[in-house]
Amino acid sequence: MNDHFAPQYAGPGGRSGGGRVQPLVRESRENLSFAVNREVFVSREIFEREQRAIFDRCWIYLGHASEVRNPGDYKTRSVAGRPVIFCRDRSGQVHGLINSCRHRGAIVCREREGNARGFYCMYHGWTYNTDGTLRGVPDEASYPPSFDKAAMGLAHVPRLESYKDFYFVSFDRNAVDLETYLAGAKAYIDLVVDQSPSGRMEIISGIQEYDIKANWKLLVENSVDDYHLVATHSTWLNYMRNSGVNMSPPKGSGLLLPTKGLGKDLGNGHLTTDNPNYRGRPVARWISVYGEDAKADIEAIRAELAARLGEARAARVADTNRNLAIFPNLVINDGSSVTVRHFTPVAPDLMHVTAWALGPVEETEAQRARRLHAFLTFYGPGGFATPDDVAALENAQQGYASWREVPWNDLSRGMAKNEHTNTDEEHLRVFWRRWSELMEAHA
Repeated sequence: MNDHFAPQYAGPGGRSGGGRVQPLVRESRENLSFAVNREVFVSREIFEREQRAIFDRCWIYLGHASEVRNPGDYKTRSVAGRPVIFCRDRSGQVHGLINSCRHRGAIVCREREGNARGFYCMYHGWTYNTDGTLRGVPDEASYPPSFDKAAMGLAHVPRLESYKDFYFVSFDRNAVDLETYLAGAKAYIDLVVDQSPSGRMEIISGIQEYDIKANWKLLVENSVDDYHLVATHSTWLNYMRNSGVNMSPPKGSGLLLPTKGLGKDLGNGHLTTDNPNYRGRPVARWISVYGEDAKADIEAIRAELAARLGEARAARVADTNRNLAIFPNLVINDGSSVTVRHFTPVAPDLMHVTAWALGPVEETEAQRARRLHAFLTFYGPGGFATPDDVAALENAQQGYASWREVPWNDLSRGMAKNEHTNTDEEHLRVFWRRWSELMEAHA
């Protein structure tokens, strides 16, 4: 049997008129069809089940080591619905601490970021060290002999691991180790890190935050969907053409874009586009979009890459673009800049997006200025791409109000092909198969 139906849902609207359970993802390899039930974007019950089946089980991005560079540095974040302190203690060890007092549960670190010698609960005055240990309890003598101060430190997240300075959290103590989980995504993170002569990348000061009134899974799809580029981002395409970049596909090629890219399955639900570079980036071959003054500097960067990595690896790092989606909700856009984009589901029709620019620690002021210009003008919430994407996703979400009458999204593009390009939908199907697998296991 080549048909795959998973997972099934018997909640509100989940049954047909005859009482049959409706599949949420429907795939037939025999008929070369793949469809997703639009209820997955609107149902509160499905949304709540995702929190248990996916976000409680997978590795979820927490932050980059460069954000807590010094002892005492901290960031407070919401991770899979939990308040977490991402911090470096006084001895230099990185921690993920549950931001909740062990006494009566109040938040102990109320600032978004900073440097501290410890954390203080404003409710009853309990204090904690930056490694989470309990430092002080007002009127400690009033507690009975059974009170164990050593056991009352801030709880640590069950699992905290890193790869190339990217830190992830898992709330499943039995989860596979992070490197196993990342599978083929590691090779694409390596391409990002290889841009630095020392192998040290850093989050650049500044942050982008915005909400999208759409389901979080739509941003996963959109981030690796090059099929929408020509229709949705015509303003940017015209800008690139006016800047001297050839954006026209070769005549008779059948391509939508000037070069043929690929969509790839990296395992465990991770996926990427892998494209020859045509849009320009701070380490790519010089194009006019960066201006004549940048030509010599970019050629020097390429020479350093070739000397350090060899010509083939240097070309791989500099002359290809990729949008890497790490399941479930992290995207690293390695294109005209490197953008680390994390999005948190808030409701079935709402997500909160946080994005940072990432760059080599060795960059000069001019190099960093070019990187930030690309970060703002393409991926930023006021740039060429993101406002178009937000409008498209919110339009789709509005359309899903009719999910009972028009229940299915078609994702069959490219199913008859042996090699899947970046404008096909096989890499989108990778996400949905993994989503289905986890949701079915938790049904």
